[in-house]
Amino acid sequence: MGFMDNFAALEWQWQMGATDFVAAQPRDWQQRVVPSSALALRLVEIPSAAMTAAPTVALPAPIPMSSMVKLSSVMDLDSLRAAIQNFEGLEIKKSAKQIVFGEGAPNPRVVFVGEAPGADEDRMGRPFVGVSGQLLDRMIASIGLSRTENCYITNVLHWRPPGNRQPTPQEIALSLPFLRKHIALLQPEALCVLGGSAAKALLDINEGITRARGQWRDYICDSGRRIPTLIMFHPAYLLRAPAQKALAWRDLQALQGRLGTGSH
Repeated sequence: MGFMDNFAALEWQWQMGATDFVAAQPRDWQQRVVPSSALALRLVEIPSAAMTAAPTVALPAPIPMSSMVKLSSVMDLDSLRAAIQNFEGLEIKKSAKQIVFGEGAPNPRVVFVGEAPGADEDRMGRPFVGVSGQLLDRMIASIGLSRTENCYITNVLHWRPPGNRQPTPQEIALSLPFLRKHIALLQPEALCVLGGSAAKALLDINEGITRARGQWRDYICDSGRRIPTLIMFHPAYLLRAPAQKALAWRDLQALQGRLGTGSH
């Protein structure tokens, strides 16, 4: 194996989320480790009750989310982007190439919210630019919307999780104050959440996405303002299940009826 093969192997492990070596010294993991005779003797002498007792594990204290994210001084999108960029509470920031903030009209009629950036978005620093993003652009164009004229696109997370894995509940909880501030600054007429993770984060729904899609819910801003919010399938899911595009088209028509936009 040459140098580039080694480099490619390391890069693949990094993409999959590996961040640390297992130990300071190399070890042959195929060789069985046999305990010393003294250790074996001590194991024999341990009472059976002690062997079967469940170990006590101290759970880490929950992170006080409100104390970690302070956004009262953020008054515009540039300041919000800087606040996200400077926030060190998310470990996934260390493995991502760059921030994926948001993109669209400064005064959008509707804001589309996905789950997290993928590899293409991480590389380009823009949301929804891969295959699923291209499908989303075609979908919203069919009802007279575009990210350049009248809508805005972002995600719950602004950093790509390693290996495109699902965001953890803690990562979502830490990212949610930034997303809520994002929406408060944009002040759209409507929201559209794409997929179950985004719906759960913003609306705290209990249903799965198959049952929840097509429903309108109220997203309540910190100011008390209610924004009508449509739950839809994520475009990535529609690529895997094209038969569901008929339901997605029905949802798009409902969004068009709410906004009164034209179709192409």
